[in-house]
Amino acid sequence: MKNTRPAKMAALVGPVLAAALLSLTGAAMADWPDKPIRLVVPYPAGGAADNTARILAQELGGRLKQQILVDNRPGASGTIGAAFVAKAPADGYTLLLDATSYTVNPTLYPKLSYNPEKELAPVSQIMQVPLLMVVPANSRFSSVADVVKAAAAQPGKLAFASAGNGGAQHLAAELFAQSQKLQMTHVPYKGGAPALTDLIGGQLDLMFSATTASGTFVKGGKLKALAITSAKRQDAWAQVPTMSESGMKGFEVYEWNGLFAPAGTPRAVLDRLEAETRAVVASPAVAKRFEEMGVQPVGSSAKDFGAFVKTETAKWAEVIKAGNIHAD
Repeated sequence: MKNTRPAKMAALVGPVLAAALLSLTGAAMADWPDKPIRLVVPYPAGGAADNTARILAQELGGRLKQQILVDNRPGASGTIGAAFVAKAPADGYTLLLDATSYTVNPTLYPKLSYNPEKELAPVSQIMQVPLLMVVPANSRFSSVADVVKAAAAQPGKLAFASAGNGGAQHLAAELFAQSQKLQMTHVPYKGGAPALTDLIGGQLDLMFSATTASGTFVKGGKLKALAITSAKRQDAWAQVPTMSESGMKGFEVYEWNGLFAPAGTPRAVLDRLEAETRAVVASPAVAKRFEEMGVQPVGSSAKDFGAFVKTETAKWAEVIKAGNIHAD
Protein backbone atom coordinates (compact mmCIF):
# COMPACT_ATOMS: atom_id res chain seq x y z
CA MET A 1 0.00 0.00 0.00
CA LYS A 2 1.37 3.34 -1.06
CA ASN A 3 2.20 5.78 1.75
CA THR A 4 0.45 9.08 0.95
CA ARG A 5 1.34 10.88 4.19
CA PRO A 6 4.37 12.75 2.77
CA ALA A 7 2.33 14.02 -0.16
CA LYS A 8 -0.51 15.12 2.09
CA MET A 9 1.89 16.85 4.45
CA ALA A 10 3.59 18.62 1.56
CA ALA A 11 0.23 19.77 0.29
CA LEU A 12 -0.51 21.28 3.68
CA VAL A 13 2.82 23.06 4.05
CA GLY A 14 1.95 25.78 1.51
CA PRO A 15 -1.34 26.88 3.08
CA VAL A 16 -0.02 26.54 6.63
CA LEU A 17 3.08 28.59 5.83
CA ALA A 18 1.00 31.21 4.05
CA ALA A 19 -1.36 31.45 7.03
CA ALA A 20 1.58 31.79 9.40
CA LEU A 21 3.14 34.54 7.33
CA LEU A 22 -0.22 36.30 7.07
CA SER A 23 -0.60 36.10 10.82
CA LEU A 24 2.88 37.55 11.35
CA THR A 25 2.19 40.31 8.84
CA GLY A 26 -1.12 41.11 10.50
CA ALA A 27 0.56 41.31 13.89
CA ALA A 28 3.28 43.58 12.53
CA MET A 29 0.72 45.85 10.90
CA ALA A 30 -1.31 46.00 14.11
CA ASP A 31 1.75 47.58 15.72
CA TRP A 32 2.27 50.03 12.87
CA PRO A 33 3.91 52.44 13.23
CA ASP A 34 6.52 51.29 15.73
CA LYS A 35 9.38 53.36 14.31
CA PRO A 36 9.83 56.76 12.60
CA ILE A 37 8.22 57.32 9.20
CA ARG A 38 10.01 59.00 6.31
CA LEU A 39 7.99 61.55 4.33
CA VAL A 40 9.75 62.26 1.05
CA VAL A 41 9.23 65.67 -0.55
CA PRO A 42 10.63 65.66 -4.11
CA TYR A 43 11.17 69.44 -4.07
CA PRO A 44 13.56 71.84 -2.29
CA ALA A 45 13.09 72.95 1.29
CA GLY A 46 11.16 76.16 1.81
CA GLY A 47 8.65 75.74 -1.00
CA ALA A 48 4.89 75.16 -0.80
CA ALA A 49 5.17 71.36 -0.85
CA ASP A 50 7.84 71.41 1.85
CA ASN A 51 5.76 73.72 4.04
CA THR A 52 2.71 71.47 3.63
CA ALA A 53 4.79 68.39 4.41
CA ARG A 54 6.14 69.85 7.64
CA ILE A 55 2.66 70.77 8.86
CA LEU A 56 1.41 67.30 7.97
CA ALA A 57 4.43 65.60 9.56
CA GLN A 58 3.93 67.41 12.85
CA GLU A 59 0.18 66.86 13.12
CA LEU A 60 0.02 63.35 11.63
CA GLY A 61 2.99 62.26 13.72
CA GLY A 62 1.11 63.35 16.82
CA ARG A 63 -1.92 61.30 15.88
CA LEU A 64 0.17 58.23 15.03
CA LYS A 65 2.33 58.74 18.13
CA GLN A 66 5.44 58.38 16.01
CA GLN A 67 7.98 60.80 14.55
CA ILE A 68 7.61 61.66 10.86
CA LEU A 69 10.83 62.88 9.27
CA VAL A 70 10.65 65.12 6.20
CA ASP A 71 13.21 64.06 3.60
CA ASN A 72 13.74 66.54 0.72
CA ARG A 73 14.89 64.80 -2.47
CA PRO A 74 14.54 67.44 -5.22
CA GLY A 75 15.38 67.10 -8.88
CA ALA A 76 13.89 66.47 -12.33
CA SER A 77 10.50 68.04 -11.54
CA GLY A 78 9.90 65.73 -8.62
CA THR A 79 10.63 62.47 -10.40
CA ILE A 80 13.74 61.61 -8.36
CA GLY A 81 11.92 61.64 -5.04
CA ALA A 82 8.83 59.95 -6.47
CA ALA A 83 10.94 57.15 -7.94
CA PHE A 84 12.63 56.63 -4.56
CA VAL A 85 9.28 56.10 -2.85
CA ALA A 86 7.91 53.96 -5.68
CA LYS A 87 10.80 51.53 -5.19
CA ALA A 88 10.73 51.65 -1.37
CA PRO A 89 9.39 48.78 0.76
CA ALA A 90 5.60 48.86 0.89
CA ASP A 91 5.46 48.78 4.68
CA GLY A 92 4.07 52.21 5.55
CA TYR A 93 7.38 53.66 6.65
CA THR A 94 8.19 55.58 3.45
CA LEU A 95 5.62 58.03 2.09
CA LEU A 96 5.53 60.68 -0.64
CA LEU A 97 4.10 64.17 -0.56
CA ASP A 98 3.90 65.26 -4.19
CA ALA A 99 2.38 68.11 -6.14
CA THR A 100 0.83 69.07 -9.48
CA SER A 101 3.81 67.80 -11.45
CA TYR A 102 2.92 64.26 -10.35
CA THR A 103 0.15 64.27 -12.98
CA VAL A 104 2.30 66.03 -15.56
CA ASN A 105 5.48 63.97 -15.44
CA PRO A 106 4.11 60.75 -17.00
CA THR A 107 3.65 62.65 -20.27
CA LEU A 108 6.45 65.18 -19.92
CA TYR A 109 8.95 62.42 -19.12
CA PRO A 110 7.83 59.40 -21.21
CA LYS A 111 10.72 57.26 -19.92
CA LEU A 112 10.18 57.51 -16.17
CA SER A 113 12.02 54.96 -14.05
CA TYR A 114 8.77 54.20 -12.22
CA ASN A 115 5.09 53.80 -13.05
CA PRO A 116 2.97 56.20 -10.96
CA GLU A 117 -0.24 54.34 -11.72
CA LYS A 118 1.10 50.92 -10.73
CA GLU A 119 3.78 51.67 -8.14
CA LEU A 120 2.22 54.42 -6.03
CA ALA A 121 -1.09 54.49 -4.19
CA PRO A 122 -3.01 57.76 -3.59
CA VAL A 123 -3.87 58.34 0.08
CA SER A 124 -5.39 61.83 0.24
CA GLN A 125 -5.19 65.23 -1.40
CA ILE A 126 -4.01 67.62 1.29
CA MET A 127 -4.53 71.09 -0.13
CA GLN A 128 -4.96 73.14 -3.28
CA VAL A 129 -4.45 76.72 -4.36
CA PRO A 130 -5.93 78.42 -7.46
CA LEU A 131 -3.96 80.58 -9.88
CA LEU A 132 -4.54 84.19 -10.84
CA MET A 133 -4.27 85.41 -14.41
CA VAL A 134 -2.17 88.52 -13.79
CA VAL A 135 -0.90 91.36 -15.95
CA PRO A 136 1.22 94.46 -15.15
CA ALA A 137 -0.62 97.12 -13.17
CA ASN A 138 -0.52 99.52 -16.13
CA SER A 139 -1.53 96.90 -18.70
CA ARG A 140 -4.07 97.85 -21.32
CA PHE A 141 -5.91 94.62 -20.53
CA SER A 142 -8.81 94.84 -18.09
CA SER A 143 -10.40 91.45 -18.73
CA VAL A 144 -9.72 87.99 -20.13
CA ALA A 145 -11.71 88.98 -23.19
CA ASP A 146 -9.23 91.81 -23.82
CA VAL A 147 -6.36 89.30 -23.81
CA VAL A 148 -8.18 86.94 -26.17
CA LYS A 149 -8.95 89.77 -28.58
CA ALA A 150 -5.35 91.03 -28.62
CA ALA A 151 -3.82 87.57 -28.95
CA ALA A 152 -6.16 86.68 -31.81
CA ALA A 153 -5.37 89.92 -33.63
CA GLN A 154 -1.59 89.45 -33.43
CA PRO A 155 -0.69 85.73 -33.19
CA GLY A 156 2.51 85.09 -31.27
CA LYS A 157 3.01 88.67 -30.10
CA LEU A 158 1.75 88.35 -26.53
CA ALA A 159 4.35 86.84 -24.20
CA PHE A 160 3.50 84.93 -21.05
CA ALA A 161 5.89 83.97 -18.27
CA SER A 162 6.22 80.81 -16.22
CA ALA A 163 8.50 79.30 -13.60
CA GLY A 164 9.67 76.73 -16.15
CA ASN A 165 8.58 74.28 -18.82
CA GLY A 166 5.83 71.89 -17.83
CA GLY A 167 4.89 73.58 -14.56
CA ALA A 168 1.35 74.50 -13.54
CA GLN A 169 1.91 78.12 -14.61
CA HIS A 170 3.05 77.08 -18.07
CA LEU A 171 0.32 74.51 -18.58
CA ALA A 172 -2.45 76.80 -17.37
CA ALA A 173 -1.44 79.34 -20.01
CA GLU A 174 -1.20 76.63 -22.65
CA LEU A 175 -4.65 75.34 -21.70
CA PHE A 176 -5.99 78.87 -22.03
CA ALA A 177 -4.34 79.41 -25.42
CA GLN A 178 -5.41 76.03 -26.78
CA SER A 179 -9.01 76.42 -25.62
CA GLN A 180 -9.24 79.74 -27.48
CA LYS A 181 -7.07 78.67 -30.42
CA LEU A 182 -4.56 81.42 -29.68
CA GLN A 183 -0.83 81.66 -30.35
CA MET A 184 1.23 83.23 -27.57
CA THR A 185 4.96 83.17 -26.82
CA HIS A 186 6.12 81.28 -23.76
CA VAL A 187 9.02 82.75 -21.77
CA PRO A 188 10.18 80.20 -19.16
CA TYR A 189 12.18 81.31 -16.13
CA LYS A 190 14.13 79.38 -13.54
CA GLY A 191 11.58 80.00 -10.82
CA GLY A 192 8.45 82.03 -10.27
CA ALA A 193 10.09 84.98 -8.49
CA PRO A 194 12.15 86.28 -11.44
CA ALA A 195 9.19 85.73 -13.74
CA LEU A 196 6.95 87.87 -11.54
CA THR A 197 9.68 90.51 -11.27
CA ASP A 198 9.86 90.90 -15.04
CA LEU A 199 6.07 90.85 -15.33
CA ILE A 200 5.83 93.68 -12.82
CA GLY A 201 8.45 95.55 -14.83
CA GLY A 202 6.32 95.27 -17.95
CA GLN A 203 8.71 93.02 -19.88
CA LEU A 204 5.94 90.43 -20.32
CA ASP A 205 2.22 90.59 -21.00
CA LEU A 206 0.72 88.08 -18.61
CA MET A 207 1.21 85.12 -16.34
CA PHE A 208 -0.79 82.49 -14.49
CA SER A 209 0.53 82.40 -10.93
CA ALA A 210 -0.70 80.86 -7.68
CA THR A 211 -2.51 83.28 -5.39
CA THR A 212 0.15 82.55 -2.76
CA ALA A 213 2.86 83.90 -5.08
CA SER A 214 1.20 86.75 -6.98
CA GLY A 215 -1.47 87.78 -4.49
CA THR A 216 0.78 90.10 -2.52
CA PHE A 217 1.70 92.01 -5.68
CA VAL A 218 -1.93 92.30 -6.73
CA LYS A 219 -2.95 93.66 -3.34
CA GLY A 220 0.07 95.96 -3.41
CA GLY A 221 -0.98 97.45 -6.73
CA LYS A 222 1.98 96.13 -8.73
CA LEU A 223 -0.06 93.59 -10.70
CA LYS A 224 -3.65 93.41 -11.90
CA ALA A 225 -5.68 90.19 -11.58
CA LEU A 226 -8.01 89.52 -14.49
CA ALA A 227 -9.39 86.16 -13.36
CA ILE A 228 -8.93 83.25 -10.98
CA THR A 229 -8.74 79.59 -12.01
CA SER A 230 -10.97 78.14 -9.27
CA ALA A 231 -14.43 76.76 -9.96
CA LYS A 232 -16.03 79.45 -7.79
CA ARG A 233 -15.02 82.92 -6.66
CA GLN A 234 -12.84 82.95 -3.56
CA ASP A 235 -13.65 84.96 -0.44
CA ALA A 236 -10.16 86.45 -0.41
CA TRP A 237 -10.57 87.44 -4.07
CA ALA A 238 -14.27 88.16 -4.23
CA GLN A 239 -13.78 90.95 -6.75
CA VAL A 240 -11.91 88.69 -9.20
CA PRO A 241 -14.11 86.71 -11.63
CA THR A 242 -13.40 83.06 -12.38
CA MET A 243 -12.12 81.98 -15.75
CA SER A 244 -15.51 80.35 -16.36
CA GLU A 245 -17.27 83.64 -15.65
CA SER A 246 -14.84 85.25 -18.09
CA GLY A 247 -15.97 83.03 -20.96
CA MET A 248 -13.65 80.05 -20.40
CA LYS A 249 -16.31 77.47 -19.48
CA GLY A 250 -14.99 74.61 -17.42
CA PHE A 251 -11.54 76.16 -17.03
CA GLU A 252 -10.22 75.03 -13.65
CA VAL A 253 -6.57 74.75 -12.58
CA TYR A 254 -4.96 74.35 -9.16
CA GLU A 255 -1.56 73.78 -7.73
CA TRP A 256 -1.98 71.02 -5.15
CA ASN A 257 -0.22 68.69 -2.71
CA GLY A 258 -1.18 65.12 -1.92
CA LEU A 259 -0.01 62.07 0.02
CA PHE A 260 1.02 58.79 -1.62
CA ALA A 261 2.39 55.44 -0.45
CA PRO A 262 4.13 52.63 -2.32
CA ALA A 263 1.62 50.35 -4.05
CA GLY A 264 1.23 47.13 -2.13
CA THR A 265 1.23 48.83 1.25
CA PRO A 266 -1.10 46.76 3.49
CA ARG A 267 -4.71 47.88 3.27
CA ALA A 268 -4.93 48.35 7.03
CA VAL A 269 -2.04 50.82 6.91
CA LEU A 270 -3.45 52.69 3.92
CA ASP A 271 -6.86 52.93 5.58
CA ARG A 272 -5.39 54.32 8.78
CA LEU A 273 -3.18 56.76 6.88
CA GLU A 274 -6.20 58.00 4.97
CA ALA A 275 -8.36 58.38 8.07
CA GLU A 276 -5.69 60.11 10.16
CA THR A 277 -4.62 62.40 7.30
CA ARG A 278 -8.18 63.50 6.67
CA ALA A 279 -8.62 64.16 10.38
CA VAL A 280 -5.46 66.28 10.38
CA VAL A 281 -6.59 68.36 7.40
CA ALA A 282 -10.03 68.87 8.98
CA SER A 283 -8.59 70.04 12.30
CA PRO A 284 -8.99 73.73 13.26
CA ALA A 285 -5.24 74.05 13.92
CA VAL A 286 -4.29 72.98 10.40
CA ALA A 287 -7.13 74.94 8.83
CA LYS A 288 -5.75 78.06 10.51
CA ARG A 289 -2.21 77.39 9.32
CA PHE A 290 -3.40 76.74 5.78
CA GLU A 291 -5.41 79.95 5.87
CA GLU A 292 -2.27 81.84 6.90
CA MET A 293 -0.48 80.24 3.93
CA GLY A 294 -3.33 81.19 1.61
CA VAL A 295 -4.14 77.62 0.59
CA GLN A 296 -7.36 75.62 0.73
CA PRO A 297 -7.57 72.39 2.77
CA VAL A 298 -9.00 69.39 0.90
CA GLY A 299 -8.57 66.12 2.83
CA SER A 300 -10.16 63.91 0.17
CA SER A 301 -10.71 60.17 0.38
CA ALA A 302 -8.21 57.86 -1.30
CA LYS A 303 -10.87 56.96 -3.87
CA ASP A 304 -11.63 60.57 -4.73
CA PHE A 305 -7.95 61.49 -4.80
CA GLY A 306 -7.23 58.59 -7.14
CA ALA A 307 -9.98 59.75 -9.48
CA PHE A 308 -8.64 63.32 -9.33
CA VAL A 309 -5.11 62.15 -10.20
CA LYS A 310 -6.42 60.12 -13.13
CA THR A 311 -8.45 63.04 -14.50
CA GLU A 312 -5.61 65.53 -14.09
CA THR A 313 -3.10 63.19 -15.74
CA ALA A 314 -5.37 62.81 -18.78
CA LYS A 315 -6.04 66.56 -18.97
CA TRP A 316 -2.38 67.56 -18.89
CA ALA A 317 -1.40 64.77 -21.28
CA GLU A 318 -3.75 66.27 -23.86
CA VAL A 319 -2.35 69.80 -23.33
CA ILE A 320 1.29 68.65 -23.46
CA LYS A 321 0.79 66.64 -26.64
CA ALA A 322 -1.22 69.35 -28.38
CA GLY A 323 1.38 71.96 -27.49
CA ASN A 324 4.36 69.71 -28.27
CA ILE A 325 5.76 70.60 -24.84
CA HIS A 326 9.08 69.19 -23.65
CA ALA A 327 10.85 69.25 -20.32
CA ASP A 328 13.93 71.09 -21.61
